[in-house]
Amino acid sequence: MKISKEIKTGVITIAAIGLLIAGVNFLKGNSFLGGDEVYYAYFPNSGGVPVAGSVMVNGVVVGKVLSIDLTESKDSLKKVLITFNIQEDNFKIPRGSKLEAGSIDLFNKGLLLSLNPDISKGFYKPGDKMQGVVTVDITTQVKAYADPLVQKVQTALSSIDKMVNSLSAFWDTTATSEIKGSLKELQIAIHKLGNVAGEVESLVGEEKVKFGRILSNVESISLNLKKSNDQISAVLGNAQKITDDLVSADFKSVIGNASATLKNLNAVLDQAQKGEGTLGKLLGDEALYNELVNTNKELQNLVNDLQLHPERYIHFSLLGAKTKGVPLTGREEKQLRQLLDSVPN
Repeated sequence: MKISKEIKTGVITIAAIGLLIAGVNFLKGNSFLGGDEVYYAYFPNSGGVPVAGSVMVNGVVVGKVLSIDLTESKDSLKKVLITFNIQEDNFKIPRGSKLEAGSIDLFNKGLLLSLNPDISKGFYKPGDKMQGVVTVDITTQVKAYADPLVQKVQTALSSIDKMVNSLSAFWDTTATSEIKGSLKELQIAIHKLGNVAGEVESLVGEEKVKFGRILSNVESISLNLKKSNDQISAVLGNAQKITDDLVSADFKSVIGNASATLKNLNAVLDQAQKGEGTLGKLLGDEALYNELVNTNKELQNLVNDLQLHPERYIHFSLLGAKTKGVPLTGREEKQLRQLLDSVPN
C-alpha cells in the first residue's frame, strides 16, 4: 500500500508538534509527557535559585523549579513564590518537611527538601503552598567571616601606619644625638659599676678574715655548750625535781593546818574580847592597867633617883670606911647596873 505525501506530511507535522511540546515541557522542567505534581512555596527572597533549578532530596533530583514570581503577602511584604514540581512517581511530601532555597553544590543553586520522618500529620497535596527558608550560601558565609577580619586588618594597618609616622617623626637629628648621649651615659654607668664591683671584692677580702674569726668563735661557743651539756641537763633535772616536789607537796594538809591555826587564833581573840582568860582579863581589867602604869611610873622615878643619887643606894670604900646606904650583894649590884644601863637617857 502506497502512502500518500499528504499523510506523510501530516504525520511528520504531528510528530514535530509533539516533540515541540515535549521540548518545551523539558525546558520548563516538566517531564516530556507532563502530568507532574506541582507545589508552591513562599520565600523571603529567591536565594539565587534559577528557573529549571533542581529540587533535591538526600542528594537525588526529584523535581524542577518551574517559575519564580514576586508576590505581595497579607502583611504588605513582598515575598517570592517559587513553583516546583515532583517528577518521581508515588512521591509524597509529609507535612512539616523543611524546604530550603540555596546552594545544592559548589556552582549550582536549587531547592533542598528535607522530609519529615513523622507522617502522622499527613502529606501535602499537589497545589498546596509551603513555607520555605533561604539558606546562607558559601559566598555569604565567607563574606560574613571575612568582613570582621578585613576590618581588623584595616585597623592594624592604620595603627602600623601611625606607628611608622611616629617613628619617622622621632627619628631625626635630635633623637640621634639623644641616643648617642644615652649610650655614652650607659657606658659611664657600666664603668662605675665595674669600680663598685672592685671595691666590693676588696671589702669582701678584708672582711673575710673577720668572718673566719667570727665563725671560729661561734664554733668554740658551740663546743663549750656541748661540754656543758651534762651540767645543763643536771640543772634542768634539778629544776624538774623541784617542780615535781612542789606539785607532789601536800598542800591540802598545809592549808588544813593553817585553817585550824586561824580558827584557834579567832577563838583566843573571841575569849579576849569577852574578857575570858588571862589575855581577856589583861585587856578588860582597867584597875590592873592603872596599877601597871603607876608601877611603871614609880620604877621610872626610882631609876631617875638612882641616876641622880647613886650614893644613896651603892657606896664603895677603898679604905674600909663605914658603909653608907643600903647594903647590896654582888649579884644584886650587877642586876642594878644592868637595869640602869637598859634605861634610855
